[in-house]
Amino acid sequence: MISPEEEANYDIFRDCLSNLVMRKLAVPERSPRKKRGPKGRKAPDAPVEHVRETRQETEIADDLGDFIDYLASEIFPSLPLDLRTLSYSSIKADSALSTKYSDPFPQSTIDSILNPLPPSVTDSLISYGFLDDHPSSLSQLLAPIFIAYIEASAAAPPVWSSTRASACEICDRDWIPLTYHHLIPRSTHERVMKRGWHKEWELEKVAWLCRACHSFVHRAVGNEELAREFYSVEKLLGREDVKGFAGWVRRVRWKSR
Repeated sequence: MISPEEEANYDIFRDCLSNLVMRKLAVPERSPRKKRGPKGRKAPDAPVEHVRETRQETEIADDLGDFIDYLASEIFPSLPLDLRTLSYSSIKADSALSTKYSDPFPQSTIDSILNPLPPSVTDSLISYGFLDDHPSSLSQLLAPIFIAYIEASAAAPPVWSSTRASACEICDRDWIPLTYHHLIPRSTHERVMKRGWHKEWELEKVAWLCRACHSFVHRAVGNEELAREFYSVEKLLGREDVKGFAGWVRRVRWKSR
């Protein structure tokens, strides 16, 4: 079972793992697309063989997804807790983590990651032709996945201007203009740093909100409370009043002029 605090990192790990699986078990190349007949008329229907091949590709895609989910669900919960919860914030707070999970890994780190893995992982990888019986093959196979995972999960947050969303992060409406909301209001920055509520690098984090949701957030929550308790979209959506407003406002649509 993946805890809510680890779900984001689990998704990152599964994505890194999928790159390896899809390279090894690639879907067969598709048949050429149907061509148009003379003067734009539709070409004859695809032969039954093509239909069967398309179904086979669908089945292979489903199998790949199942295999990736299975491997990720077996491997990730067995990883050390500090690796499952790794983040830019944790790396900044504990320099020892940066040393421990730097590339190339020391053998002690590799052992701490691989030793707790259940035997089913090795058995499955051998059955699917990913591994041979050589003792070092497991670390050679999985080390690049862990490196990619660490780089992604511990990456610094992007500059706020590059985080622009395509839809309001509260109500999900994507057909109206967006504004940026400082998750830690600027008027509180001095107090935040003095009281140690957040790290300095967190001060410029923003969320992209429609004007209606942006106004509602500031009506519902004071700046100091935003900075201290509701400094992420997830925490804002945890409030019943914000969630209720989002459910109502997302039904309000209009056509652009």
